[in-house]
Amino acid sequence: MPRHSLPDDSGAPGSRGPHAGQRSGRGGTRTRHGTRGRARRRTVSLAVGLVIALGAGTVVATRTGVLPFGGACDGSTVELRVAAAPAIAPALRAVADRAREENARSDGQCLDVHVGERTGAEMAAALRRGGGKATEDVDVWLPDSRIWTDRASSSSGRDTGLRPLGSVASSPLTLAAVPAAAEELGWPGKTYSWAQLAAAANGEGDLRVGTADPVRSATGLLALTRIQSATAGKDADVSRTAAAAAARQLAERTAPGDSQVLATLPHDTSRAELGNPRRNQALLLSEQAAYAHNRKRGGAPELRLFYPGSTKDGSTNDGSTVLDYPYTLLETGERDTATSRAATRFQTLLGGAAGRRELRRHGFRTPDGEAAGGVARIAGARAPQPYTATPGEPPATEDVRTALGMWAITVQSARFTLVVDASASMAAPVPGRPGQSRMDVTKASLLQGLTQFTPQDEVGLWEFSTRLAQGRDYRELVPPRRLGHEDGDGVTQRSRLTKAFAGMKPIPGGATGLYDTTLAAYEQARKQYAKGRFNALVVLTDGANEDPGSISRAELVAELEQLSEHKAPLPLIAIAVGPDADEKAAEELAKATGGSAHQVSDPAQIHQVILKAIVEAGSRG
Repeated sequence: MPRHSLPDDSGAPGSRGPHAGQRSGRGGTRTRHGTRGRARRRTVSLAVGLVIALGAGTVVATRTGVLPFGGACDGSTVELRVAAAPAIAPALRAVADRAREENARSDGQCLDVHVGERTGAEMAAALRRGGGKATEDVDVWLPDSRIWTDRASSSSGRDTGLRPLGSVASSPLTLAAVPAAAEELGWPGKTYSWAQLAAAANGEGDLRVGTADPVRSATGLLALTRIQSATAGKDADVSRTAAAAAARQLAERTAPGDSQVLATLPHDTSRAELGNPRRNQALLLSEQAAYAHNRKRGGAPELRLFYPGSTKDGSTNDGSTVLDYPYTLLETGERDTATSRAATRFQTLLGGAAGRRELRRHGFRTPDGEAAGGVARIAGARAPQPYTATPGEPPATEDVRTALGMWAITVQSARFTLVVDASASMAAPVPGRPGQSRMDVTKASLLQGLTQFTPQDEVGLWEFSTRLAQGRDYRELVPPRRLGHEDGDGVTQRSRLTKAFAGMKPIPGGATGLYDTTLAAYEQARKQYAKGRFNALVVLTDGANEDPGSISRAELVAELEQLSEHKAPLPLIAIAVGPDADEKAAEELAKATGGSAHQVSDPAQIHQVILKAIVEAGSRG
């Protein structure tokens, strides 16, 4: 193999640095040093190509000892910055410290790896927004699951510059129970399917099951996705109900992440603590988190693990649902060849004997699922639980989106305003529905849709047309409130909306004042944004903007983009009803807010489209 093909080839320029301040490693305080020379800078595509091409050669060279540790560094250092999932970051730091102490080299320069902690949800959200300062100082991203890299790529609609280089570790998902609950569940002899776990989480047997928040945790999101898929059946309504019921129960015992949800377990083995209804008896948890708990539990109960099977009765497991820790090169900005090769060099160290030992010491399995060194036993596994199963295929991206959408509308509750076209064209008859106008069918569909939301959901109502009072194209009929809210007269918000729907009529001679209305409604929705809820604006129209004195479409799009940029999600869901609706305008306005546009030929479909659109918008987080 030619010398120049090895990542520790000596004398290559292009090192990283400098950074202000100092960092502390096992060898004491070390000053960050090196230069940021770019004399031999390569294009992004060339750097990535070299990384991929050199990967196999680097592994061979390491195994044969061709990549030696060098002597003391002479000031030539290549810096690598890694953003890692919190659970694996300590193991990476240990490997990085060892490499620094032993003067591990890449292209003849000493390798200086700095490991920071970022959750997968944080990084994925930053990349969907275009990266910027949040990712400009990251060379390698190592989340706990590829679902985050998939979400970063699939949700952004742009090339996020993510270049996966393979998994460095794995950890299967489990149901981790305290001993008393594990015994009641039949541990270790009885195995469970995800559908059976959903039943357990839904309160059967009064088992108190907690989970990490699916919006922020891969463990919670993967478990929720598996539960939803497992409850799917021929009857869509029954399936949706079963998944939603499990989600509601889990939501009552949700914590932000694995470490936080572990704090919901009993603190000791006393009868009072074990019987405390506020304490969880079992958790949907990664094996690695259970391993860490059992090693440092103090006086807390030791966990016992169940590994969900892939069959309905849970008797076999064709592949575990795992956290797969994908090692991902980040090409959001220009990277030089030296940095890209340093990334490959560090990955090689993680995959070497010393790196594997360090990862195993922290409770991780190898990428192929092998649990050597007692990892599974310490975590709480015993035969015949299928803890030797190899990792299965991850859930499809669409399944993950659906699970997130279901979680958003089932658990978070929704807050949205319906903005309904009341122009004269809404009096047009609907083909195939004798005696019924577009307005008649629209109102009936909206009333039907209202039944699918809970008393905790907040809904408001506007109508719009020209020739309305006070010279505006719009007016608010019912301010958004919880559907179960009662005023002093005992009338609920749901009843007020029902009465308002009934009173809506097309405005004689009224035209479609779409643009001014959309801007006003969106501005108000932004001002009244409800934290902790899924917020949206739903605009229904059967025509194109007909107000010559209104804001232009280009101006409106720019305003909506400004109101949405770097703000909490507030999607505009635009529904174009009938053949005369301006579909292109609906698409442009919705896109400016991260929302969606939908065309319906029959107004009776409106309630189905609204629910589907909210689920989809919720899935994009």
